[in-house]
This record gives sequence, structure tokens and C-alpha cells, in this order.
Amino acid sequence: PESANNAGAQTSFIPMLTLGIPSNAVMALMIGALIIHGIQPGPMVMTKQPALFWGVIVSMWIGNLFLLILNLPIIGLWVRLLTVPYRFLYPAILVFCAIGVYTLNTAQFDIYLMAFFGVLGYVLAKLECEAAPLMLGFILGPMLEEYVRRALLLSKGDPMTFLTRPLSAVLLAAALVSIFVVMMPALRRTREEAFRE
Repeated sequence: PESANNAGAQTSFIPMLTLGIPSNAVMALMIGALIIHGIQPGPMVMTKQPALFWGVIVSMWIGNLFLLILNLPIIGLWVRLLTVPYRFLYPAILVFCAIGVYTLNTAQFDIYLMAFFGVLGYVLAKLECEAAPLMLGFILGPMLEEYVRRALLLSKGDPMTFLTRPLSAVLLAAALVSIFVVMMPALRRTREEAFRE
């Protein structure tokens, strides 16, 4: 399982670095962090930011090497950590999160904000809402707005340009089909059964 986890985590960088598309919630957060630092993920990362691109790749190699060195001798310790009861683990994680949030700006408001989003996350988890689409929308939303504005400027404000261009029409049709497929009750039941298995 650990090998599959490492392989999945590393391959999720491929669409993120080459196309600027996050493949999961973690990569959406990574894109947000890159954008905050003024780095636009996508095809130009390799040419404009080669140090970042190759640094990520080399860090993966070094990380895998250290995982091998560390995991073999102390695997027993990791197994024992899994036996720590959640009633001790969750409060410790909460305290460390609060300390980390408070040290950024030394503002009490940040802790209240963290608590609000924690409660929101708990409610969404109870309602069985996925976090990944929310994160993707949060990260990709501003980019989508910018490119829609650009397209409308080029088409002199005509929104039909999204339907008359073949590529955009095909992508919009594929998005609509995927929404309808997910909404169909028979397919939804099949997907839920597959996820349970």
C-alpha cells in the first residue's frame, strides 16, 4: 500500500506541473500556494522556473531514498503510532494546528477562523460532501473568471463564442454529459456500490 501511495502522490504532480490542472485536493492546495508566490503552474513552468521544476523532481528522489532508509529500521514504531487512540490524537493535532495558525500573525481572529472552517469541514463530512471539488473550485475559480473575461474581450462581448468554437463546444458538452451521468440514479447506485467494495 505504501508503494502505491507514493506512486500515486508523485504522478499527481504530472498534470499539475505540465497543464496546471490539479488531480486531487492536495494538488489544488499546491497550485494555490504556487499562485500566492507568483508562479503560474502550467507548460511554462519548465522554461520559466526550471529550478522549481527540477527541484520538485529531485526532492521526490531524495524523499523516496529517505523513506527507504527510515522505514526499514523503525517500521515497528510507525505501527505502534497507529494504536494511539483517537481521543488523544485529535486534541493533540488540534493544539498543533492552533499554535501554527496563531504564530503566523499572532492574531486571535485566525484561531476563530480556523475553528469556523473546522466546524464547516465537519458538517460537510457529515453530509458526505467531498472536499476535493470545493478546493478545485476555490483554486480554479479565479483562473476561470480571468480566462472567461479574456475570451469575452476577444469576441467583443459575444458569449456564443463558447458554443461556436469546436474545442470549447466539445469541452462544454463533455462537462454537461458528465454532470447528467452522475445525476442518473442507476449510475449513482452503481458508483456507490463500487466505492463500498
